[in-house]
Amino acid sequence: MKSNDNMLFFLFGVVFWIVGTLAYRMRGTFVFESGSVRYWVNFVVIPIVSTAICIVLLKARHIPAHKWAEASLLIALPGMFGEAAILSSFTTFMPRMHAESGGKYGAFLFASYALLLTVAEIVTLKA
Repeated sequence: MKSNDNMLFFLFGVVFWIVGTLAYRMRGTFVFESGSVRYWVNFVVIPIVSTAICIVLLKARHIPAHKWAEASLLIALPGMFGEAAILSSFTTFMPRMHAESGGKYGAFLFASYALLLTVAEIVTLKA
């Protein structure tokens, strides 16, 4: 992986996190507070879509399989640190959602990051 790829993946992770966070700040009540069916559908679909977007980026940049775990960490870490800050003051950062939704939001994000990192680690280990 080239050093500019490292910066690209890190910056992509920052932007991806910011866009996702702003989307959930605006529409989080729709996903997390409007029924369990909607929540669980999103809980399954969004991690898959997010992981697919990251895989497309890795493939588009021609990242060798043995570097996928490293590249995926660069994508995921900005959001993981950012979400830790948001979850520590959930109602401040997500004022439209109830405080009780913080757990669902955290679990949702944990699943998204876990899926990406698991897929990347499997690809790396098989390489």
